[in-house]
Amino acid sequence: MKTLILGAGYSGLAVATKMKPAPGLEALMVEQNAYHTFETRLHEAAAHNTPVTLPLAPLLRGTGVNLEKAQVEHVNLDDKEVKLKDGRVLTYDTLVVGLGSVTNFYRIPGLAENASELKQLSDADEIFTFVNRAYTTEYQGNRDIVVGGAGLTGVELVTELAQRAQLLTKERGLPPFNIYLVEAGPKILPILDDALRAKAQRTLEEYGIHILVGHRITQATADTVTVQTASGEQKTLAAGKIIWTGGIQARDIVSGSKLEKGPGGRIAVDDKLRAKGYPEVFVIGDMGLALNQEGKPVPTTAQHAGQQGRLTGKNIMRLVRGEEPESYEPTTLGEFVSLGGLMAVGWMKLPWNQKLAITGGIAHVMKRASEWRWRISID
Repeated sequence: MKTLILGAGYSGLAVATKMKPAPGLEALMVEQNAYHTFETRLHEAAAHNTPVTLPLAPLLRGTGVNLEKAQVEHVNLDDKEVKLKDGRVLTYDTLVVGLGSVTNFYRIPGLAENASELKQLSDADEIFTFVNRAYTTEYQGNRDIVVGGAGLTGVELVTELAQRAQLLTKERGLPPFNIYLVEAGPKILPILDDALRAKAQRTLEEYGIHILVGHRITQATADTVTVQTASGEQKTLAAGKIIWTGGIQARDIVSGSKLEKGPGGRIAVDDKLRAKGYPEVFVIGDMGLALNQEGKPVPTTAQHAGQQGRLTGKNIMRLVRGEEPESYEPTTLGEFVSLGGLMAVGWMKLPWNQKLAITGGIAHVMKRASEWRWRISID
């Protein structure tokens, strides 16, 4: 059974590390980088240059999965072909699509052309370089940072940037830059309940971050962002760096006559995580539109991507043995938001569908523990 695994993000890597060599199984992972990136820690790399990657070769050792360093250009499900950027075409019997998402700029004029993203290591490097450059006496431009989107990524990023700015101010004797967090919705961190959200907001305010909820970005230039309130009031923010974390959409590189897509371009899958109409194709992570027990879309989070990947890896091994694949039953173990240093807020799942709210250093430890569980799961 010729099996292709596209992508080495949380979902794709989880698939590969749950596989073992087996007679008749030929497995190949296609990934443009030689490393796996902890995307949930890119905010740390952006502010502090924290290492957030792991080399793939040691992780794939003993799995029977070979690595092909290449970039996928297009996937044709009807012809069972994967076209690579270098012109090569790969074929398969079983396919796993775990290529993740791209930033959704919602066609806001000038935003895609002028805003940085935080989706990969090069994005984090670009932000880190700007912060360091802005804290030199030679720098003459605007030093302020505007971050669009007050979800998990945006909030974690601004707190780390604020912490970095405090450190550089002490080291270099230059005033801190302003950080603006702009959110079109009525509140930050909609994934949290009111009490945890209030705690997070107080922490942001203590950092001196300017929180603009109910402000929609309507336009961006190289050094400005125009925002508009619900009442129609507009104002312009000057910025040395604009960063957009306000939305994602599935990569639009998969085609098929029977393909079904939902919100954000996500591909509809069945209870085994197979693309509807294509039983030999598993679509997992940000690209797949899996449903939970209540029939609602499963969130595009790292923990759910890992769950889907682990199940898919096991199901491929079941198919090799001639067994039926198992169904996907998503579970959310908790959600934690890092707020810089040893500060975090969040909740963990308890028996009988209860939630335990946690803040401060213990929440930070719990967030780190979830990352270590991921590390252990792929070793």
